[in-house]
Amino acid sequence: MSTTPETPRKRGLSTLPGLRRFAPPTPITADVIDAEGDEFLPWAAPGSRLRVNDRAAAAGFYAPSEAGAPSSTRQAAVLNTALIAQPTGTDGLVIGRDGLSQTAAAHDPSTAYNAKPRRITSPNVVCMGDVGGGKSSNTKCNYVARPLTLINRRVVVFDKKEENGEGEYSPMARAYNSEPIRFAPDGSGSRINPLDKNIIRGTGARGQARIIRNIVQLADDNKPVDKWGREAIRIALRRTFAQFEDRRRTATLADVLPHLGDLADTDGMGLSPSARDRLHQAGKSVLFTLHDLLDEYGGMFDGETSRDVDLAAKLTSFDISGLNEDSAAVPVVMSIGYQWLLGRLKSETGTFTNVIYEEGWHMVAGPSVRLLQSSQKLSRALGISNVFVMHKGTDIPVDSVGMAMLQEAQTIHVYRQSHAKDAQWCQKYFSFAPETAEAIMNLEQGEQIFKYASNPEIRLRHLRSEWEVGLTNTDTGMSAGN
Repeated sequence: MSTTPETPRKRGLSTLPGLRRFAPPTPITADVIDAEGDEFLPWAAPGSRLRVNDRAAAAGFYAPSEAGAPSSTRQAAVLNTALIAQPTGTDGLVIGRDGLSQTAAAHDPSTAYNAKPRRITSPNVVCMGDVGGGKSSNTKCNYVARPLTLINRRVVVFDKKEENGEGEYSPMARAYNSEPIRFAPDGSGSRINPLDKNIIRGTGARGQARIIRNIVQLADDNKPVDKWGREAIRIALRRTFAQFEDRRRTATLADVLPHLGDLADTDGMGLSPSARDRLHQAGKSVLFTLHDLLDEYGGMFDGETSRDVDLAAKLTSFDISGLNEDSAAVPVVMSIGYQWLLGRLKSETGTFTNVIYEEGWHMVAGPSVRLLQSSQKLSRALGISNVFVMHKGTDIPVDSVGMAMLQEAQTIHVYRQSHAKDAQWCQKYFSFAPETAEAIMNLEQGEQIFKYASNPEIRLRHLRSEWEVGLTNTDTGMSAGN
């Protein structure tokens, strides 16, 4: 078989001298069949020769017009690969629109964690960005309103941001027939008992002692409790629980105080006089610290847990917006509330729960993070996704437990970071591409960089329905994409 086709002869009016310039160019011959004569080589086939004459180009005869082959939209889609599939797949909840392909992006920690095979190994979420970028609206839509349209879903929020004299999630809680659980420094609000039976059920005696140590550290300007203080706390708790074993009333923090520094039953420990004195002093030091805490916030922690502290509704809001930003009460309520939640969920299995920490740095930048880390295995078993909403990560020490917690999260939403160091922090510790740092600094309101597991990050715009706009708008919420 010949590999060089014959050159076709020009016919018709194009052979006349004055009309030759309008004739189509002569095709270029090429070998389009391989040496063995049994395979067509498309890359070797000739293309159309373009006209190079300026006058011909100006007259519209720059290139010959050739009829294309008939096709369908589905077949032609391969020419634009960005439209072939969604960047995140179709499972889960719609979370926004991909900026490149303009297709819907979908994700849900519960769906991804329970997929076979699992798409993520940690259901925890980080939502980070400047004030006004859109992270609050993203959280309210994608981790509250939309999940609650599904069965067997629950949301618990630690609501730190004040709006109109109450927490910003209060209107949403009422929309789901739930009154916010309000904590007030003057004792006029709700109360949560650090020795609540639900906490014992969730953590055991060892975990209970860890909670008291955490409270003492937070109340003592973040000064860690030494080994003598830890032993004094264990002794006091052991006595308190023994004292209330047969009583109807649950022991409270005030019931622990008389046993701190009391060495009446430590004779069998073989302590020297100096060791006994040191243990006594450590117990009294803890006692004084707790005295100060109860003196300032006694109405919040001194007594049995209020009856309104419950999980009866699909959305439970712990309103801590009235507490001083720099006080120990904020992380204390968060840590005690989380441990109480673990105990409650042990008896209410079968529901996946999003736990949202507004101003989440309280939980990852202080001693509370160790409580959180120690209970991660249990929280996954109970179906909990911790959602940390925060401004920036540069305040968290690189070698801290909090940094490990953030890096363990496998669902990441990053909104605009105005400062280069904050954007570069996100790029580095969330394993974004190098050029993403600049993109983070230039995100518009409502835009985010989204990533889950080891998949490449994508640029999303968060869109809301009219119903969601009315439900999630705040004074710093986004207005874009409505």
